[in-house]
Amino acid sequence: MMRERGKTTLREPSARLVRNRAIAAVVAVGLAAGAVNPASAAVFGSDDRVAVPARLDWIAQRIGILFNNQARTVCTAFCVADNIIATAAHCFFKGQTPAPIRYSDFNFARNYDRTRNFVRLEGAATSSAAQHVTTGDFRLRVRPPIDAAHDWALARVPRNTCPADSLKVEVLDLDRLIAEAKAGRIFQVSYHRDWAQWRPAYSKPCRIDRNFEQVQWTNISPDFLHPQHMVLHTCDTGGASSGSPLLLQTPDGAATVVAINVGTYVQSKPTQPGTLTSLRDRADTIANTAVNTAAFAARLEALRSATILGAGPPLRELQELLSVRGHYRGRLDGAYGPGLKGAIEAYEKAGGMPVTGLATDALRSRLRQPAPTGPQTPTSSPGVVPRQ
Repeated sequence: MMRERGKTTLREPSARLVRNRAIAAVVAVGLAAGAVNPASAAVFGSDDRVAVPARLDWIAQRIGILFNNQARTVCTAFCVADNIIATAAHCFFKGQTPAPIRYSDFNFARNYDRTRNFVRLEGAATSSAAQHVTTGDFRLRVRPPIDAAHDWALARVPRNTCPADSLKVEVLDLDRLIAEAKAGRIFQVSYHRDWAQWRPAYSKPCRIDRNFEQVQWTNISPDFLHPQHMVLHTCDTGGASSGSPLLLQTPDGAATVVAINVGTYVQSKPTQPGTLTSLRDRADTIANTAVNTAAFAARLEALRSATILGAGPPLRELQELLSVRGHYRGRLDGAYGPGLKGAIEAYEKAGGMPVTGLATDALRSRLRQPAPTGPQTPTSSPGVVPRQ
């Protein structure tokens, strides 16, 4: 028996999204950020991970590791602009608390096994790195309803850290992704803690689907918030593979990013009838999980073109202006965090603006103007791109 949202369900499986021992509160096999102990791999059938083929070396050159030595975490991240990388949101915080790890402690190393050119996040030297990271959320639930669709992050790095022709992001609906996977055109390139001494691995074309042998989509989808943005796949993963791209091979030999790998979806069943599910119960690994690019594609251009405010007085003024409008209720401390991000999103949504959550100079200038009178038109959910 498990209890969830005040109701009791008898002898039904409980689901959870597995991440890393240092990241998640609930763990069976850690797969997200590599941490103190090596994480187990989520392999479906035989382990198909191999060295990146020469024809895909150009992709490996646009992928690297995002690590924090103080927090002892490491994820995969990849270039989506010359100064922007994409990864999983949970790589930036620990556990289920809203407080992130210090952004100034993160380093990104593109093409790590060969180049090892370490860079810090934009703004790290001036305590402003937090403003240069946009995420779906600062904390994520790993038990139903699992909000894995928010487990994405975009972060600015110094200009020219990445090649000018970085990996392109493409938005495809789930039916199209399933069809492309059946045609053998969906694959993954990632770093794995348990594989080849921090060299990137190529996970051969894998399956994307709604239904799996153990469980049907009608039983899976209720476990997720925004299931329309979830991609369940069988590309083989290992520790530190969170944040890696799922890629679509295009007819011209190029590849586009269609999702970000974030973890593994498992269902636990009680070993004894009528008992509460626990980590000791039998856990069935259903599939690996990824976030469809539809969940964050709209944020990419906003981050690319934004003039971000620095910490201290500029952010304090922004907090004050949002407080006057009734959106911000936190401390006027000049720091960027969940409260300020939520206030910005609320203001943008109420004003019918694209929802970004970014603390920008343009936003501050707009807020300095007299408040408009009359009704304001709400906008759609943050960062959601219409399905194609």
